[in-house]
Amino acid sequence: MVSREQKRAALHEKLQLLRSLTNSHALRKSSIILDASKYIQDLKQKVGRLKQEINACTQSQVLQNNNGSLCSPQVIVETLEKGFLINVCSEKSCPGLLASVLEAFEQLGLHVVEAKASCTDAFRLVAVGREAESMEAQAVKEAVQRAVSCLYGEDSEEDMDDN
Repeated sequence: MVSREQKRAALHEKLQLLRSLTNSHALRKSSIILDASKYIQDLKQKVGRLKQEINACTQSQVLQNNNGSLCSPQVIVETLEKGFLINVCSEKSCPGLLASVLEAFEQLGLHVVEAKASCTDAFRLVAVGREAESMEAQAVKEAVQRAVSCLYGEDSEEDMDDN
């Protein structure tokens, strides 16, 4: 049988874990739970923004395809507290695209903290990067756009078909 002291210790340990996961500095149980609730709300808002961006990216690509124009990647950069959230998506993947984007990050001095990429048919990259020096989101966006534009230009289109 579990004693009250063991239950209290287990609860205290779980609250401390919750406190560390949510970066809470609170000491009282109610404050820790309130901070966790706010943290969850923030995460839900971020997920909502990401879904909107993905939908916008997909709709933009559908419009481009319907107009018969080349489907170039959509680049969206969002400023975070300590870095950037970078989304790159394209209906069509091509060899070297992921490497080109990562090289652009390296040239900027952007350290990738977390990334998810899919290069099978369509190309999708969601990365969180922290900058070594302060920089603007627009500079990150332009560097990534330059990195992918050379792969989606008319000359490189023919090269992609040869591979």
